[in-house]
Amino acid sequence: MSQQRTVSFPSTELLDAVGPLPENLNAVVWDLGQPPADVDLAQIEIAIFPYMANFAQLEGINQAPNITQVQTQTTGYDGLIDLVGDRATITTAGTVHAAATAEMAVGLAIASLRGFPDAVRNQLTGTWAPQRWPGLADRTVAVVGTGRIGEQIRRRLEPFEVNLLRFASSSRTDEHGQVHGIDRLAELAPEIEVMILIVPLTDSTHHLVDAQLLARLPDGARVINVARGPVVDTAALTAEVASGRLFVASDVFDPEPLPEDHALWRQPNALILPHNGGNTEAFFPRMVSLLKRQLQAWSTGGTGENVVHAP
Repeated sequence: MSQQRTVSFPSTELLDAVGPLPENLNAVVWDLGQPPADVDLAQIEIAIFPYMANFAQLEGINQAPNITQVQTQTTGYDGLIDLVGDRATITTAGTVHAAATAEMAVGLAIASLRGFPDAVRNQLTGTWAPQRWPGLADRTVAVVGTGRIGEQIRRRLEPFEVNLLRFASSSRTDEHGQVHGIDRLAELAPEIEVMILIVPLTDSTHHLVDAQLLARLPDGARVINVARGPVVDTAALTAEVASGRLFVASDVFDPEPLPEDHALWRQPNALILPHNGGNTEAFFPRMVSLLKRQLQAWSTGGTGENVVHAP
């Protein structure tokens, strides 16, 4: 066992679900808002962030001057490195959300390619309107991002008999075949009929999908975004979708929430979900399982799983 350390939980529910902590870890409940009355925030070394908190709430971490580790309940960590700087290690819940986000990505692709949004609209008017849709089989699908969720998407696409292209920050060959560098995305874009985005948001991926890349996609291509909204240039995407040339099926947007008067809401070839990718009933028990493993690591001075930033 290492020295006594204090861990903050964002809710009593999460603390109770995790159960007894290792003997050298003390628990407090703090959602990064008002400090609890019975603890000095200077005692907190490890903070578990609230799920899907806005960035203004996360800035509350600055009230705790001796933080050495933060644990997110999300996969994304954009902005957090700047927030905590070199004083704290950042670990994420990437493994928790992988399955749910992957099924969302494949579901969005199928829904768009099989015309589900049209069927829902027709149901409202009692309209029977069969037609031939592209379908997923035999489509050229690009998965842009090969991390945990990208790998789960690849696995789920295997039974659908697609022509799969994978892209990562650098090219390589792995046990599943060729991985192209993202620098080849524009070159291969004319072949891509479904583009699934699952890259982290960084300076290099901000507006990765811009007007030039969108223009190179073939007519009728689908843009599926389960990454972060700013990975795509929203204005450029809206223009292509409004023209009727491209389709979008997205769980994330820039800005977010998407304003109610935004033009994308009115496009028949747009399928809009409210950033719900990892938010299934599998989330909470998987998060609890991850935290139990993290707590054991923290109790012995370790950093735990899913480290994305270390001082």
